[in-house]
Amino acid sequence: MSVLRQPPPSKPSVSQLPPLTLSNPSMVAQHTPCTMHLSVLPPELACKLFYTMVDLSQAWKRNKWWLFDRVVESPHRTSFFVRKTNGVDDDESWQEAAQYWYNGRATDPPEVFPKLMEEACEYVEKIVNDEMRKRERLPLEWTGQGQSWHANVAASNCYEGAQESVGFHSDQLTYLGPYPTIASLSLGTTRVFRLREVIPSDEISTRRGRTFNIPLPHNSLTIMHATTQESFKHSIPPQPTLDMYRPLYPHPAKPSALPEPSNCRINITFRFYRPDFNPKSIPRCKCGVPTILRPDMKNRHDGKTDRYWWTCYAGAQNDGKGCDFWRVMDMRAEGRGTATTEPGT
Repeated sequence: MSVLRQPPPSKPSVSQLPPLTLSNPSMVAQHTPCTMHLSVLPPELACKLFYTMVDLSQAWKRNKWWLFDRVVESPHRTSFFVRKTNGVDDDESWQEAAQYWYNGRATDPPEVFPKLMEEACEYVEKIVNDEMRKRERLPLEWTGQGQSWHANVAASNCYEGAQESVGFHSDQLTYLGPYPTIASLSLGTTRVFRLREVIPSDEISTRRGRTFNIPLPHNSLTIMHATTQESFKHSIPPQPTLDMYRPLYPHPAKPSALPEPSNCRINITFRFYRPDFNPKSIPRCKCGVPTILRPDMKNRHDGKTDRYWWTCYAGAQNDGKGCDFWRVMDMRAEGRGTATTEPGT
């Protein structure tokens, strides 16, 4: 009997409610910190932008990184675009000055917004700013210099077929800062956008988590408002089947041909890189690589003054080897923040 021991205590698991499908904008707004908007672009612009991005996606790459001593590859293609200016002033030099890092390594200079993406972005910005004017702005959120939300970067993803996907994650906040607003435009075939609530450690015994499934049709916009990245993880799961997208307009390169059905979904996530989180201001770890900013999702406070930390991310590319660098972000000490709120930790 002396060799029989009790197993180590397991961490308490989060009790889960059944998944809930949010099939319309009112349900999305009721159950999540997101809003959903349908038919946001003129139909011809949405169709032409879809064709443009699908054509460009043929040259996009699948991201690779180290995970648990092995290299993994994302099951979808992706690319990154920047706008001519940073959205705060008219200086175009920010593209040259910024050193972009992804998964712990420097990347090639990103492409500038294509003409049709720039045109679509103007519609997206108006919708986002109209929504943001209805919402309370949070401490640590960007509200500086009276600026409206301006999309100066965009990550674009192509999901071809029902099995291409992306797992649960929250978006990196390194250049977005706390409580970002991210606008996600969906074009092409309908795919499910899945949100899973992260329950704080001290509420596990009193709260039940839930997963929400949001079908995103062609020409729809999902705005992930402040606190989404801090309190939820999101994914695009594989599907057993999908409905083909049937464009209303022919491809510009084949004006006389009938539009061909497509099994592709294009996602463009418009984002605002904050000037107080510019690449030069990002701390570097012991590996000499820019750190990434993570929210403390398990130990949230009041949903307004959550904590964040800088941590090493070199291991994602450096044969899985990183360092032990870890530091709590201090807005005041790091000289970050805006005029409308007193910067703090």
